[in-house]
Amino acid sequence: MIGPPWRRHGAWLRWRRRAIPGHGLGGSLGTSARREEERRRGVFTRRTLLLASAQLGAFGFLGHRLWRLQVEEGARYATLAEENRISVRLIAPPRGRVLDRQGRVVAGNRLNWRALLVPEQTADVAATIDTFSRIVPLAEHERARIERELRRRRRFAPVVLREFLDWEEMARIELNAPDLPGISVDMGTTRIYPEGEDLAHVVGYVAPPSEADIGEDRLLELPGIRIGRAGVERHHDRVLRGRAGATQLEVNAVGRVIRQLDRREGIPGQDVQITIDAALQKAVRAKIAEGTTAVLLDARNGEVLAMATKPSFDPNLFNAGVSAAQWRQWTASRSTPLINKATNGLYAPGSTFKMVVGLAALEARVCTPGERVHCPGHMDLGNTRFHCHNRGGHGGVDLRAALKYSCDVYFYEMAKRLGIDRIAAMARRLGLGVDLGIELPGTRRGLVPTRAWREAQGKPWALGDTVVHGIGQGFYQLTPLALATYTARLATGRAVQPHLTRAIGGQPVRGSRPEDWPPLGINERDLRLVREAMWAVVNEEGGTARVARLPASLGVQMAGKTGTTQVRRVTREQRERGFNVNQLPREWRPHALFVAYAPHDNPLFAVSVVVEHGTSGSGAAAPLARDILVEAFQRLRSGGGSPPPASGGARLAEAAPP
Repeated sequence: MIGPPWRRHGAWLRWRRRAIPGHGLGGSLGTSARREEERRRGVFTRRTLLLASAQLGAFGFLGHRLWRLQVEEGARYATLAEENRISVRLIAPPRGRVLDRQGRVVAGNRLNWRALLVPEQTADVAATIDTFSRIVPLAEHERARIERELRRRRRFAPVVLREFLDWEEMARIELNAPDLPGISVDMGTTRIYPEGEDLAHVVGYVAPPSEADIGEDRLLELPGIRIGRAGVERHHDRVLRGRAGATQLEVNAVGRVIRQLDRREGIPGQDVQITIDAALQKAVRAKIAEGTTAVLLDARNGEVLAMATKPSFDPNLFNAGVSAAQWRQWTASRSTPLINKATNGLYAPGSTFKMVVGLAALEARVCTPGERVHCPGHMDLGNTRFHCHNRGGHGGVDLRAALKYSCDVYFYEMAKRLGIDRIAAMARRLGLGVDLGIELPGTRRGLVPTRAWREAQGKPWALGDTVVHGIGQGFYQLTPLALATYTARLATGRAVQPHLTRAIGGQPVRGSRPEDWPPLGINERDLRLVREAMWAVVNEEGGTARVARLPASLGVQMAGKTGTTQVRRVTREQRERGFNVNQLPREWRPHALFVAYAPHDNPLFAVSVVVEHGTSGSGAAAPLARDILVEAFQRLRSGGGSPPPASGGARLAEAAPP
């Protein structure tokens, strides 16, 4: 070793203390070992506490979750678990019926037998369908539908093979049941329309819902459900549809039904009673030809008793699905059988509009009841000559005579004095060119032009326009329903509106009493004068509709007005050559119109008739209106078609003359 001895001795002692435990300086080496041991124990204890804390936290968290699952959310998860086991399915309720005013069913339900196939119950689906088609033939479009549904549905879900089976087809299926594994006959309901074409435009029809419809109501997701597509069926669809029932089914993990646990039937749709008399409707349609429309109202309250138009369609065809050929035939026909011309057919009113001009002139005081206007057979305005239908002229005529003879020149003059806007205002008060609010979707309001309407098109309104509109020609577009309403308002002096609903679920609706409709606010003296003139049209010598007088045996008289509207302009050259309308092709001939009410002194019925290309209102439309009123009064007297009670509880039959 290098260095002094004492230094060498100190280093040796230090080395020895480190090398020999417990040696030297009072056992300091033992104390260090104990400290190290205590340090190790401290570290172990801290780690143990940390681990214990972590375990305690984990168990606490698990305990809290168990508490939430078992106590706080136990009911919710129990419900979810139950729903995994139980499937709640809706049951389609029976659709409500549509009844006529006498309680006859005009839209009802009948049993629909159909063949169903459950794919999982047959080893070879294609072979089973082929066997079925040999027993009950399937069309190509039916096969395409079946294949489409087989691809979309699970194997245990039934697929409809054929609906509307008859007894013979069901018997063949049952007889060959061993060869038809997975096929069964099921019973449902379908819509039936006993009156067929006679009430198709009024009642409408039902059809399967579209995807847009299904988004509104879960009930529409059910197979076989139908919704209203036209007419009363569509307007009252919610009322007729009812509320769905439900059935609880126990299912397995893949949704296959094991057994039924509970069943709650739905609430059937409510019955809707309409104002139409089905027997009277059928009788009216039997009297009219193709291209003719007739509307009969209860003049006192606006109830529609008959609304007939030809041609029509059979709504029963929509139950099984309209074929492509049938649809092409309907849509290609120029006679448009799918359109209800009573509410959607638009026609110029012709001379039936003259009462509007007369009332407007009296109210505006541009004439007096006895003032006469000379009719030489025409009226010249600038370089234009406006002709009267009587080329020889009527001479001097007042308002009563002008309506009786249907003098055009008189109303040309009144229109000049009034202006188009005052004529249009009176027309709207009488129900023309306004929304009548009848319970038929898509009804057209028509058009009564004004100066502002024409100027909005970027064209000026000329005085000549006003003149021609004074006799119901020009831009007017009115429906037969509007003309019947107009006639009822003239007859009663009240703002009656046409309506088809009489009761819903057995409860009468408002509108059956005359007091339900407010007065028009037209001077009664003016109305009386116009009514007298309409009576003269039918019942006095020289009236344009004398041919339409009601038979004396009926004991009542009617008041009315003829109208004839051109569909093609007659040129001056044609008139000079001796124009004869009967020599024109039918589609170029004028429309024939007639409006009337009866009895004259106690109005009960109002009627309008439009015969497309009928040439003459007095020759074609007026006799039809007469026959319709005769039918209505005969049914009234026999008690087979009486309208509802009148004001004060008196029935129409009691109010009618003996």
